[in-house]
Amino acid sequence: MYQKISAVEAKKIMDKEKDVVIVDVREEDELVEGYIENSLLVPLSHFEDEIEEKVPNKDKTILLYCRSGRRSAIAGNIMEKLGYKKVLDFGGIINWPFDCVM
Repeated sequence: MYQKISAVEAKKIMDKEKDVVIVDVREEDELVEGYIENSLLVPLSHFEDEIEEKVPNKDKTILLYCRSGRRSAIAGNIMEKLGYKKVLDFGGIINWPFDCVM
């Protein structure tokens, strides 16, 4: 199941569920703009090749984000096709109203 959610909903899930996987699909050079603490970098350019190795448990709750929401939507559709059960896309870090690691 792939679903779009808001940044506020994503933050509530992060605070409540300790076993959630946060995936940043931006490129490595974009991390200087800040990233969400404890997120796993899996760039969209390598996504199909790397996601099953980096996140082998397809039953975990996955939270996806990128810069603006375009790449996270693509990644969410890929994960759904690969059989991930709970993929939640909260869009871009540019709309993230909470703290980031700089």
